[in-house]
Amino acid sequence: MNITVLDDYQDTVRTLPAFGKVAAHNVTIWNDHTKDIDVLAERLKDTEALALIRERTPIRAPLLDRLDKLRIISQVSVYPHIDVDACTRRGIIISSNMMPGRPSFATAELTWGLILCAMRRIPQEVAALKAGRWQPGTIGLGLHGKTLGVCGYGKLGGVIAGYGRAFGMKVMVWGRETTIAKAQADGFPTAPSKEAFFEESDVLSLHIRLVDDTRGMVTAADLARMKPTALFVNTSRAGLVEPGALEAALRAGRPGMAAVDVYEREPVLDGRHPLLALDNVVCTPHLGYVERAGLDAFFHMIFDQILAYANGQPVNVANPEALRKRAV
Repeated sequence: MNITVLDDYQDTVRTLPAFGKVAAHNVTIWNDHTKDIDVLAERLKDTEALALIRERTPIRAPLLDRLDKLRIISQVSVYPHIDVDACTRRGIIISSNMMPGRPSFATAELTWGLILCAMRRIPQEVAALKAGRWQPGTIGLGLHGKTLGVCGYGKLGGVIAGYGRAFGMKVMVWGRETTIAKAQADGFPTAPSKEAFFEESDVLSLHIRLVDDTRGMVTAADLARMKPTALFVNTSRAGLVEPGALEAALRAGRPGMAAVDVYEREPVLDGRHPLLALDNVVCTPHLGYVERAGLDAFFHMIFDQILAYANGQPVNVANPEALRKRAV
């Protein structure tokens, strides 16, 4: 099969053990990123199996309608970036292992790294030391005894709450009723209200899935309630925050800091994002799940799905109607 992998920014896929699974196939890997439909259509014109790294490239009808040879899109986790109806109409199956019950420990670890970096101002101190300055500017803050607010207590939120407890923090949870009930069952207190959650958190970390109901759920008014010494952390999705609200809040001094791994439009190139201009923000380029062992696990699943399709036994099919469409 002609297999194409998009958006392998760090040219990692060909070095993974999982890559051996498709050694007998013709694999093309693109390391740059584009959303240009004409460019993508040309790159993918001979592609039969498209392997995606999460949600980096939208796959919509205007592109799909130009890919006559495409038979399967293989990936892991959710697929809001894929036009499912257009795939089904064209008989293209979407195979996506949803990894039920498996938290992204890589994302949890990065989240905690960002918290430590922001609170202790580690990036700023490293940069100052390299520039010949010793302990300049604002002193950092410790975590022990402070309140960690965990917004959303799903697979990832539960891991973060455990990290907070291990660091001697007072953990407080806020979210849906089911989230609150699960957190309480695990022995974590919950905030009496959304307002109290933002007011009382010294570190507030989002672990919510972006859907229509959660888009813009964090408002300017919410952020304005935070302490001037507080840290706001987002390793989930930028769309959870009202557009422009975080930048404005940081300039106003509430919260006093932020740590961010996700952006409205990715990739962010040429340093052109307002958060990058702020000294009280630690920014990383959507590294949450980007870790070698994790990527290898992803691509074992992705390539297994492609091979299952090639053997006539597709698995993890999100749109089974496409199988019937192809059979007609």
